[in-house]
Amino acid sequence: MDEHLAREVARGLRDGRPDAWRALYDAFAERVWCFVARLVGPSSADVADVVQETMLAAARSARTYDPACGPLWNWLCGIARLQVALHFRKLKRQDRFKSADGWLAPHRDRLARWLDGSEDPPPDLLETGETIALVRLVLAELPDEYGTLLTDKYLDGVAVEQLAARNQTTETAVRSKLARAREAFRTAFLRLSHSSTDAEPQRGGVP
Repeated sequence: MDEHLAREVARGLRDGRPDAWRALYDAFAERVWCFVARLVGPSSADVADVVQETMLAAARSARTYDPACGPLWNWLCGIARLQVALHFRKLKRQDRFKSADGWLAPHRDRLARWLDGSEDPPPDLLETGETIALVRLVLAELPDEYGTLLTDKYLDGVAVEQLAARNQTTETAVRSKLARAREAFRTAFLRLSHSSTDAEPQRGGVP
């Protein structure tokens, strides 16, 4: 969606025009689906449910969209990330990690070195279902801007220069934000992998 059309759609959303909502849906529905699938996992039923809740929530809050707060895609990502967190909470998926110390303990040093950037990713560990689910949970728990940036860069392979153009900023700013996002991911990943998962996933920052 080019900048002119985005402004027209944003104006239409604030005015409550149905054609603006249809344009938004046509432009971003597939992208929202892919984004949610990255976070929720391979279950098509779960993805469909979360995407539906995302689009319904976007429709309900369309009049509140403020272009000054960022592009339409970033706004939709924030809504999708909240719906993913609510999905995890509803299913109490964090219960799957209460025994995380058991299955991660032998590899904790390797994981720490990988997250610090001093060692290559340990494929034997990262390919396990438990670790994949934990990564998804961490991404859903991170602040919107961090989770979206990490998903785009490392799961979807979007280049830094493309991210800069998409967010109307500089490549230096993107790299700086990526460094902060990786650190937030590292903190949350190591915290959750220590089995202290009594709290439900929250939308927002990590301690």
